Amino acid sequence: MTDKNANKIGYKKTKLGWIPEDWEVVKLKEISIPIVEKVGTKKRTPMSLSAGKGFVSQAQKFGKDIAGKQYTNYICLPPSTFAYNKGNSLKYPQGCIYLQPFKEDVAVPNVFICFALNQKRCNNIFYEQLFKNNTHGKELFKYINSGVRNDGLLNLNDNNFYETKLVLPPLKEQEKIAEVLSCWDDGIEVLEKLLEKKQLHKKALMQRLYSRKKTKFDKKIYKLGQLFTNRKETNCTNLELLSVCDGVGIIPRSQLNAKDNSNEDKSKYLKVCIGDIAYNTMRMWQGRCGVSNYLGIVSPAYTVCIPTEKINVNYMYYMFKTPHMIHDFWRFSQGIVEDTLNLKFNNFSIIKVEIPSKEVQQKIAEILNNCDEGIRLLDKKLEMLKLQKKGLMQKLLTGEIRVNA
Repeated sequence: MTDKNANKIGYKKTKLGWIPEDWEVVKLKEISIPIVEKVGTKKRTPMSLSAGKGFVSQAQKFGKDIAGKQYTNYICLPPSTFAYNKGNSLKYPQGCIYLQPFKEDVAVPNVFICFALNQKRCNNIFYEQLFKNNTHGKELFKYINSGVRNDGLLNLNDNNFYETKLVLPPLKEQEKIAEVLSCWDDGIEVLEKLLEKKQLHKKALMQRLYSRKKTKFDKKIYKLGQLFTNRKETNCTNLELLSVCDGVGIIPRSQLNAKDNSNEDKSKYLKVCIGDIAYNTMRMWQGRCGVSNYLGIVSPAYTVCIPTEKINVNYMYYMFKTPHMIHDFWRFSQGIVEDTLNLKFNNFSIIKVEIPSKEVQQKIAEILNNCDEGIRLLDKKLEMLKLQKKGLMQKLLTGEIRVNA
């Protein structure tokens, strides 16, 4: 499990690594009972598993109940039992074993492995946390079949699944570890709900502030070509390469932890100055754009727009994210199918917008920027809390840190 426990007093070496002496290593089949009972004639809510989210209704995930009226291939899964989507065993080995959270039985496809744990020896919450741990995912990898299915995913045989090895701490210690980790989960859930409320609040504000109905401040109609000019400067290979990222804006490509697929020859790349808006010519109908805080170059797949004195560029950026503007961008884009739609500057320039005075634009942009800053801070707190929990899980679930039970 972890070499940090090696040769420490009170620890022993096992097939899963060094663990506390009073912990056991067991096979899943020793502490579980398979669930294979079919749904039968009594209808249950058909559920699926979504990596990172757990149980979701098929209607929610697929837009419809794909089980239909026949449930002969569905298993009846009671509350407080587990299901594993073995079809995702290669992609999400540790992320697709979930505890059934509902108070009533549900129906799951028979391609799932379903089981209940021995409650005299196991705490469900402890093992729910353990199944999320990377260590258990690595253990599952050992048992994945070498055959490849038609969809390209490796499968996991039921018998092999139950051969996977797990740690079995004393029940009281399991309960205490579950209690500690549940506190972190509660904190994460509170922040996630608060973040969702902040995002909804911003969305509602944008709907009001950018409404095309009559507002309390006067607006004038312009074509975008009266508010922006097209920057077409090339041969600026000495400048830094920039990327346009959703939710982040325009940032240096070097800040992205991803493979650089840009061309070696950047002579045709477009210059971007501070305060310019760059948009993805083939994805503006999805609102793909950003305001640059950097001097650099972007791919020729983008269109670079220079704001005039009539506008606050951040006000226009937020406007470009509104549903009615995205619809206009789609209407004025040219192409046979969505994958070929493009909005070149000549079509972008004839789209009409209503804007207030520059002073009002400035105030609206500040309000929405403050919303974004609050969302960014919450998002950062949430990320830090998740990292804290991840580190704590690694220490608690391997016995590196013991709890008083």
